[in-house]
Amino acid sequence: MKNKKVKTTALEVKRYKWAFKMFIISLCLSSLFSLFSQTVLSQLGAVIACFTIALFIFISVVFDMIGIAVTSADEDFFKTQLAQNVPGSEVALRLKKNSEKVCSFCADVVGDICGILSGAAGACIILSLARNISHPSIVMLISTLVSSLIAGLTILFKALMKGHAIKNANKIILKLGRIIDKIFFYKRNKNCKKTVDKD
Repeated sequence: MKNKKVKTTALEVKRYKWAFKMFIISLCLSSLFSLFSQTVLSQLGAVIACFTIALFIFISVVFDMIGIAVTSADEDFFKTQLAQNVPGSEVALRLKKNSEKVCSFCADVVGDICGILSGAAGACIILSLARNISHPSIVMLISTLVSSLIAGLTILFKALMKGHAIKNANKIILKLGRIIDKIFFYKRNKNCKKTVDKD
């Protein structure tokens, strides 16, 4: 009983540490990107701001998809793939084992940052359109429409993506594992192959 309590306490401490780390990371990144949005994005024109919003919505949807997929994926599938030496399966298994952290980072941290940036880009559009309009009620209407459209499109694409992410969770995480493996572990894998060839 004591061992179980100790293990439970250790897990709780790890969760609290991770939550605190996420708080610090999100606070720093949100502050950084808020500053970026106020200095850089505020100078954008309406057309470029529209493309910027589309980009941030796309990033938000993709990371949300990863967050859903990693929680829905089957750990045994990746173990089987790893036993068959399928590329990316080792990274995919790590992602699945840390699904809580991956989901928190992808859905919460990245999602919030994209929300801040798309909101800032939306403000650029409002300011750009409001320059030639003197009537306050029309400016308020434009502001409401732009904000609602950004929120609506984000929710729409996330809703459409959720079913796909759940159905194809294993494929999505395995593909992500391959991408991460190629980007971050390519040199290590190359060195391993050279060592094997020499032996």
